[in-house]
Amino acid sequence: MNSITSMTPTERAIQALPTHLQRYVVPQDCGAYTPRDHAVWRHILGRLTEHLKDKAVDSYLRGLEATGIGLERIPSLDEMNEKLSRLGWSAVSVRGFIPPAVFTELQSLGVLAIAADIRTFEHVDYTPAPDIVHESAGHAPILSDSRYAEYLKRSGVAGFKAIASVEDQAVFEAIRNLSVVKEDPTATPEDVRLSEDRLQAACASRRYVSENTKASRLYWWTAEYGLVGGLEHPKIYGAGLLSSIGEAERCLSGTVQKMPLSLVCAETEYDITTMQPQLFVARDFDHLFEVLEDFESTMAWKRGGDFGLQEALRARTVNHLVLTDGLELSGKVVEVVEPSDGQDPKTGLRAALSRLEGPVLLSRDGHALQKPWPGEALVVFGKAELPNRGAFKIHMTSSFVVTGFMVGDHEVINLRAQQDGQPLNMPSWGLLFISEGLPSVAGGPADPGEWDRWFGEMNAFAEGNAEAEARARKAAALSPRLAGLYEAVRAMRENRASDANQLQAWMAEAKDDWLLTEEIHELLEFERLKSI
Repeated sequence: MNSITSMTPTERAIQALPTHLQRYVVPQDCGAYTPRDHAVWRHILGRLTEHLKDKAVDSYLRGLEATGIGLERIPSLDEMNEKLSRLGWSAVSVRGFIPPAVFTELQSLGVLAIAADIRTFEHVDYTPAPDIVHESAGHAPILSDSRYAEYLKRSGVAGFKAIASVEDQAVFEAIRNLSVVKEDPTATPEDVRLSEDRLQAACASRRYVSENTKASRLYWWTAEYGLVGGLEHPKIYGAGLLSSIGEAERCLSGTVQKMPLSLVCAETEYDITTMQPQLFVARDFDHLFEVLEDFESTMAWKRGGDFGLQEALRARTVNHLVLTDGLELSGKVVEVVEPSDGQDPKTGLRAALSRLEGPVLLSRDGHALQKPWPGEALVVFGKAELPNRGAFKIHMTSSFVVTGFMVGDHEVINLRAQQDGQPLNMPSWGLLFISEGLPSVAGGPADPGEWDRWFGEMNAFAEGNAEAEARARKAAALSPRLAGLYEAVRAMRENRASDANQLQAWMAEAKDDWLLTEEIHELLEFERLKSI
């Protein structure tokens, strides 16, 4: 049998991923979900579908079935992928928060990152942590609307191209930590306070609002917390609203301010750990594209030039420059030199030179050309010819002169540069490139797979003990007696063989657990209706 055809739908989805994304995927392990977990799912989905039937966009309810999501139990990714493949999408299981660049790259490829865990019994109405309710029942159903599905991919591309700052990583880690702590039933008030203080400190450390932050805000106020239609009577389409009982019941009330969707949303902060005080309303799904295109036009990815260089310089992170001939240089921009002549009319740039700290990866069309260069690289902007080998002296502007000895393949030694007759601090050995302009500067390396192959271990994303320990404490929080009752009730439900007397006895035992009581009451009601 062909190895591809013998794979499960989810295994095929994982194999189709670039290698550097596969290491973020974890097994779903459907057998690890407890009867109480399934009861949490049933309770949430039952309430949500009843509440949302006239409040969500039309594609929501039909989209549940179209994407393999039922009300009775937590869905398996195999069931979802069987249906999602018909829509040009797939889903993989991940553990909680994953790095933003990974999430957006997956989305740009038409892959939903589904959090493997489900929220705790204590956080049925709202959870600050990603969970399978939010990721599957929230995001997946609206994919049945092809226009919206296209928007998700497009916004994934914009998020992936956005330039992130070094402080963005600190904020991500703090949010991740806080969500874990708030989902941990054994966390103390002091634990929560320290996690909240950490997030506040991380946010305060930001020197400026990065493109990455703005892209995440745009995504938050549309795909996560968006409304569509008229301001007076909008419908829900955002996954955060569709998957939260508390938010779904509250968001259309007068207590939540409604504003027309515009680029203002990219400047509007949000708090992931609490319900939202205001929401943005799109006219229709075409409106999403209009705002996204407006946002893209502000990005270094689209603008390039001096703007792109300055964004990369202040970010202090790995990004990539796209030169006029299509060559891509991935690395950290650490210096931009602007000569006294002002803007060069030939290049349209004030910048005469940009210096990148090593390692530097050369690529074209997103494919690496060689192993990373360990030293520095310089891009000189202007029009000049360099020899294949040998000494050179080039006058880039009337005030800017570069000299050196070309070894070959852009490698130079004895590199010197002068501005207004004064020497500049240049590396004596490195790579040198000449470019007549700078069409684009985008976030992250141009070939993330090759960058990961060389540097993935040093930048490895680890689940960490906190998330694993929180899951263990969640499982231990349920007493063996209650766990056994949940299991017995679940078995009776699945076998469709209810026993009213037994259920009444269990009801007396379960009186202190409202969810188990609800499960038993449903079966008793079913028995009553059968007897009529």
